[in-house]
Amino acid sequence: MTVEVHDSEVDIVIAALQPNLTPFFQAWQPFFSRFHVIVVKDPELAAELQIPSGFDVKVYTKSDIDGLLGATSINFSGHSCRYFGYLVSRKKYVISIDDNCLPAKDPAGMTVDAVTQHMVNLKTPATPFFFNTLYDPYRKGADFVRGYPFSLREGVECMLSCGLWLHNADYDPMTHVVKRNQRNTNYVDAVMTVPLGAMLPVSGINVAFNREVLGPVMFPGLRIRKEGNHRWDTLEDIWNGLCAKVVCDSLGYGMKTGLPYVMRSDAEAGKALESLKDWEGVKLMDDVLPFFQSVKLSRNGVSVDGCVKELAGIVREKLAPKNPIFAKAADAMEEWTKLWKSHGAQSA
Repeated sequence: MTVEVHDSEVDIVIAALQPNLTPFFQAWQPFFSRFHVIVVKDPELAAELQIPSGFDVKVYTKSDIDGLLGATSINFSGHSCRYFGYLVSRKKYVISIDDNCLPAKDPAGMTVDAVTQHMVNLKTPATPFFFNTLYDPYRKGADFVRGYPFSLREGVECMLSCGLWLHNADYDPMTHVVKRNQRNTNYVDAVMTVPLGAMLPVSGINVAFNREVLGPVMFPGLRIRKEGNHRWDTLEDIWNGLCAKVVCDSLGYGMKTGLPYVMRSDAEAGKALESLKDWEGVKLMDDVLPFFQSVKLSRNGVSVDGCVKELAGIVREKLAPKNPIFAKAADAMEEWTKLWKSHGAQSA
């Protein structure tokens, strides 16, 4: 199935955690140049950004964040700065790729157009209610297999596209230390809908979503105390993805994973061993995953905004007594819905 991608309906959002973005933009030029690009500079990054000409780019800095939002309990430092880009975007769709990622090549040696593939995922239906063993039935060469109910073959709207990556794997600190030299070279040419009720660790490395609908749940909520600027010591996107999955399941939306791939660099090779001394992510996930697997939102939640508010209340009731970090996450969820109403929901 082919889809039309219009320049006016997509924003590319990049979190700038390094000053020299020239190699990044040059590599993505064939795919980014026709779209508006929002670059959000990490508030803790002091150096000036280097961005080549030839792009429709709007750069936001700490002064822009502070000037627009004023006092806020939400921490927009590190990778979380990209969520400010989600807030100020005015397009229907947002595609976000980490600044240490370059276009990948498929097994045939062709450069992957991640933007188009994300949009194909979002603009074709998802099938969360019954698993199709040929994966995404809307891809060329595939269809629904025998026994798939015809009443479900129209599918539902896909709200989130979770792309993958080659080379540097997305491990936690302990696995990163043990498998420091391991690289992912396995390109799987597949797209699948994540089944209803199944949870997954959504990563902000390579992601796209329907901002118009899903915006109120795309926030940086869970920030661990020693969180840094490396993917292997953050949990903000994992928590965000779990919240989004619960909301999508409750409202009857879909989420896809698989293509497109990007190529991650070794730029994150840092002090993973040192982070093991303080990193609490593994212990937190032992409470987080069972919570999201069991949580059920009421039928009163008929909007994404309403679902987030209800979910925040359940987090405060069920998780906050176990660890005050979850109370802060609930605060961030509630504050994000207010920020979205005042700044994110404005029309273009």
